[in-house]
Amino acid sequence: MASATIPGTPQDAIARGPMTAFQIGAVALCVGISALDGFDVLAVAFTAPAISREWGLGPAQVGGLFSAGLAGMGIGAFTISPLGDKLGRRPSIVFCLAILTVGMLLSAFTRDLTELVLTRVLTGLGIGGILAGINTVVAEYASTRRRNLSISLMALGYPLGASFGGLAAVPLIAAFGWRSVFVLGGVVAAMLIPVTLVLLPESIQFLVARQPARALDKVNAVLRRLKQPPVDTLPAPTANVAGEQTRVADLFTGRMLGTTLLVVLLNASVMATVYFTVSWTPKMLSQLGFSDSIGIYASLMMNLAGALGCLLFGLFANRFGLRRLSTIVFVCMAGAVVAFGAVPAQALPLIVAAFVAGFFLNTSITCLYTILPNIFSPATRATGTGIGLGGGRIGAVVGPYLAGLLMAEGWSRPAYCLVLALPMLVATATLYGLPKARIQTPAPPAG
Repeated sequence: MASATIPGTPQDAIARGPMTAFQIGAVALCVGISALDGFDVLAVAFTAPAISREWGLGPAQVGGLFSAGLAGMGIGAFTISPLGDKLGRRPSIVFCLAILTVGMLLSAFTRDLTELVLTRVLTGLGIGGILAGINTVVAEYASTRRRNLSISLMALGYPLGASFGGLAAVPLIAAFGWRSVFVLGGVVAAMLIPVTLVLLPESIQFLVARQPARALDKVNAVLRRLKQPPVDTLPAPTANVAGEQTRVADLFTGRMLGTTLLVVLLNASVMATVYFTVSWTPKMLSQLGFSDSIGIYASLMMNLAGALGCLLFGLFANRFGLRRLSTIVFVCMAGAVVAFGAVPAQALPLIVAAFVAGFFLNTSITCLYTILPNIFSPATRATGTGIGLGGGRIGAVVGPYLAGLLMAEGWSRPAYCLVLALPMLVATATLYGLPKARIQTPAPPAG
């Protein structure tokens, strides 16, 4: 039967139209999945003092524990993210949720540091693979006008998950011990699997770019949920904008090779500082003589501030531009980490400094999530995003581990905070090596 045809391509129904309830639901689900990242990372930070007391761990061992999950995230980002470009965004996300569920639950039953390190690596595999998938889905299901805000909301999931973890960790650890925190994470991840299968659609941009079996039927099924008329044919999969990469191999050849390397450096630099701050804040406060609860509440303040930062970034990115706004955020993040190291060892100044650092910390992550989808074309977006996030996890491994080594060597708090703030300045310089046309925020369509 002949069907109506919308102007342009199927992607235009998303890019040019208003956000429908269907699109908002997809973004909201990705926010919930993103919250698992914040919960997972902070789960170790919240439980580290209790674990180190139970097993007699030193600073270097705690730093290694922090880095284990992050190493798994890097491996997952590099190796699992490409499945999103081969099999689809949706099956890749479901697969990663399953890995995350198993890793979290196994972490609760470990008997020594070696076992916990291995289960943290396994959990990290799931987190690393899932972030590229949800970031890509949000970028591809948000309208042009609302894309930056939608990605910022997805990034908002991180501080929300961490904040929830902080609120839950204190009573859970007090009542049931540190293992209960990982049980909670595993249960929540398991519950999200059926929700994802029911509510999360496959990306139209993936279906058009790769055109798997029954691609036209699947595209039209999504268009119906968008309340758009179906199409008779799909554009040719090679019909990309001139200069865009169409194969994964293109990311490592020609001009794109330099861009890919800069993306890795950008992400690694930001995450080295970010994950040092996230991972070590509770332990630093514990070393200064404060209770575990004060350390957890300081992290909670960081994440509440981060939630505010994510929202403000999404609202102002279109007005000020990604490059300019990201530069401001990165420089301020460096200053906030230096300030956190310099304030007196008193509860109120430290918590205020943590609040300021948290504001720019989570906003820095939002900058990365917003820039990455603009760099890569639909055919390689999940892989390219995974490469960038994988580079970020390299920095995320180095940052906390280096901090542990510096602490073990007797460095003062102001000194090691200064060292761990410097990567943000490297990230700022890297921004200006990336192609301006790919970073700049696209103008929203009229209407």
